[in-house]
Formats: sequence, C-alpha cells, structure tokens
Amino acid sequence: MAQAYPSRPVRIIVGFAPGGASDIAARLIAQWLSERMNQQFVVENRPGAGSNIATEAVVRSAPDGHTLLLVGPPNAINAALYDKLSFNFLNDIVPVASINREPSLVQINPALPVDSIPQLIAYARANPGKINHASAGTGTAGHIAGEMFKMMTGVNFVHVPYRGGAPAVTDLIGGRMHIMFGNVLTSIEQVRAGNLRALAVTSTTPHDALPGVPTVSQFVPGYEATSVYGIGAPRGTPPEIVEQLNREVNDGLADPKIRARLAELGSSAFATSPSEFARFFANETERLGKVVKFSGARAD
Repeated sequence: MAQAYPSRPVRIIVGFAPGGASDIAARLIAQWLSERMNQQFVVENRPGAGSNIATEAVVRSAPDGHTLLLVGPPNAINAALYDKLSFNFLNDIVPVASINREPSLVQINPALPVDSIPQLIAYARANPGKINHASAGTGTAGHIAGEMFKMMTGVNFVHVPYRGGAPAVTDLIGGRMHIMFGNVLTSIEQVRAGNLRALAVTSTTPHDALPGVPTVSQFVPGYEATSVYGIGAPRGTPPEIVEQLNREVNDGLADPKIRARLAELGSSAFATSPSEFARFFANETERLGKVVKFSGARAD
C-alpha cells in the first residue's frame, strides 16, 4: 500500500481560518510534500469549536493516508476544556510527524510600570485583579500560557478573551488591556516600534529574533509554554504510510529553505519520530489539562 501511496490528492484539514500559525505550518509542509510525493497535498480550512470540527472530520475519514489533520495545542487543551467530545484525540488520531515549535511573547502595554518578569510578579501581587490579560480566545495557547503563569506564580490576572489575536493586540496597544501572551510574529514589529514592551519569551531558550529578551523560566523555574504543530492521521492508518509521511516531513524540516522560512515566522523546525510525537502529545495533554482545570475555563 505504501508503494502506491498517495494514489490521489491528499487533504490536510486545518481547524482554523487561513493565515494563522497552524494554517501557515500546514501550507509550508503541504507544498514540500506535493513536490516530493508527486501528488497534490491540499490544505482545507474547517474552522470552528476550537478545531474540534476539523478533528472530528479526520477521525471519521478513511484511514488510508489521504485525509490528514493539522495537529496543534488546541488538541491537547480541548480534552480538559470540553465536557463532551465525540472522539478521544489520543486514541483516535495517530501522530505522524511534528513540524514546528514556536514560543509566545509576554508583552505588555508600555504604560504598565514594569520592565521585567520579577517586577510584573511583584506588581501583580500588589494589585490583585487589576491587570487585564488579553487572549485570542478561551482555550487558545496564549490563554493557557497566561493561566500557567498565574498557576506557577500565584498572581491574579483578569482574563479577557477576544475573537482572534488581532483585536486583542489592538486593545493591548490602545491601553484597554495590560498584558498578553501572544504570537512573536504578530507582535515583534509593535515591540520594535515601541508600541508594546517585551518582557520574556515562553520557551526555555531565548528567541533569535529578540536578542536580550530573557525567558520566563529564568525567573519561574519549570515554566514553558510553546506551541507545537504537526500532522496526524485517523486511527488505523497503515504504519508504512505513517512512516513514509514522517520521513518526508523530516526531510523537509532539514531543508535550509524551510528552516529559514520557519525562522522568518518566529518559529523553528521540530522533527520527531511518530512514537516521539505521540509521547510528546500525551505529555502535553496531561500537563495542559492541569492548567485548564486550575483556570476553571470551560468552552463556550
């Protein structure tokens, strides 16, 4: 079967609208796979319900490698965020290959009188409930990154969910919000222009595009909140197809042009085997589930 694969165009289903981080990752790897495997890999956007609509569509599709899922942080978060799901992600989706890893940026409105993570913690403790934390929506990676910060430091932010990252950043610049754990790519120019102040990145290592900006973990040991995207397939997909796709994706991630493009997007290549990706996602589901429970967040 692997020798004949793919025998027709392959769909990569993305649970969010075009233009976001997950969509960009999917289109980058789809182009590579199309060129390498002599068949079209087409990205299909099915936004809604925090990526659950897309996930359910792939779970119900034929396990023949011709319908794939763009996997991301919501798939790890939703198991705890939603009371009832029609699928069990860890059981029903086979991790095929990871693609990239990107941190968030702890960014504040410059009017907030802090210049570092220790100052932020001290100010928040002295002003409980007076700092508004903007996010792209309940259950998004930025929301959970902020809740993780609260859980590990004991501070109290007021979470204000928006319908997307762009309006949240607009209100952060306008001073209606105070802090946001947001995408590096969408915020870096605002930081460079002085409209926002960068306090730290949420990865365990500094970000090349933000020299001099520390990591949160330098001040909050053990803190890490990075978004990993990859490819999944329906349970029952033949192992030889999974292995073939994994090899091709990992070859792409070793390509200098793809690595450079990911760097331009504020991200970095993250290659794993199928078993490594499965372990990573199981660990993330458990780890982020604890944060969701701490926050008390529920899906609308």
